Amino acid sequence: MINAGTKRRLTLVWGMDNPPLAPQTAPKTKTATMTKTAPGLVADLGVNSLTLMPAWVRAARAQSAEDMVFLSGAALSHLHLVTGFDRLPQALWRERLALGAAVACAGFAGRHASEAALRDAVHLTRPGDHPGPEGEIFGQWNQAVRRQAVRRKGTGITPALVNPVARAACVLEAMLAEAPRGETAALIAADVALARAMGWDHLVPLMAVGLGLRDLRKTGEDLRLACHRAVLTAAVAAAVLAQDLVLRGARLQAAARGLRGKRAAGAVALFMTRDALPATALTGLMSDRAARRLCDRLVAVGGLRELTGRGSFRLYGV
Repeated sequence: MINAGTKRRLTLVWGMDNPPLAPQTAPKTKTATMTKTAPGLVADLGVNSLTLMPAWVRAARAQSAEDMVFLSGAALSHLHLVTGFDRLPQALWRERLALGAAVACAGFAGRHASEAALRDAVHLTRPGDHPGPEGEIFGQWNQAVRRQAVRRKGTGITPALVNPVARAACVLEAMLAEAPRGETAALIAADVALARAMGWDHLVPLMAVGLGLRDLRKTGEDLRLACHRAVLTAAVAAAVLAQDLVLRGARLQAAARGLRGKRAAGAVALFMTRDALPATALTGLMSDRAARRLCDRLVAVGGLRELTGRGSFRLYGV
């Protein structure tokens, strides 16, 4: 059960009866300069103090619909800070979340694809060839997270629905009513609505990861409650991923300091924005042989991971 005192204090930020469009946050200048709390890389990067979801949010168990709404709001308030954390490779974080959303959407369409299969479908398909249904779904999510979620004046949403999750649920329900088998497009639109309500520049894939196929068949208050539950679950997972990527990104940048040349720095910058890349994606910066040597070198020093386990047609990522 949620502590009543905690709920009263944090309701001032989220607002149970009339929540603001976006939680209030500290200025970004303060976020960028985190205070060292303990020796070591984690403390130096400010990971524990920002990217890790507060324990009371992760451990709380909702006893009522009101509790669930409150907890999802608290999770979004924290995630709002994460989206402004300058040491998190934001584009990479969104692409990694998009991968999980694509796996979920492929399952909704009756196609159970793994993350590895989706990566192969996108990166190993020749230009001009169709990546297959699963690859197409992943491609939709990748395009969605790269576009800016510009906030529009006319949303078509009832003014009373000022809760960001309620707005997203409304969009989701409307699109699924129009196209019941269009789960991917509907979930992307719902995440866009959530991002706009929160004031984020880009959507953060949350709904697809937290909702199940049965949830997508719900309507009205049942769907809204399912969306609040989904946001809570997905936001906690997204914060954990953010913590991991801050540390992995720091390792890659540390490894890059031992490399020579602007081309190597450009390759590292590219990996900091993409979920996975083949070595051939770096041939615009260097020769094919140099690209492979660079990737293998970064894997050897712990800056990158080889994601396929294969001896050929390899993919690399942070």
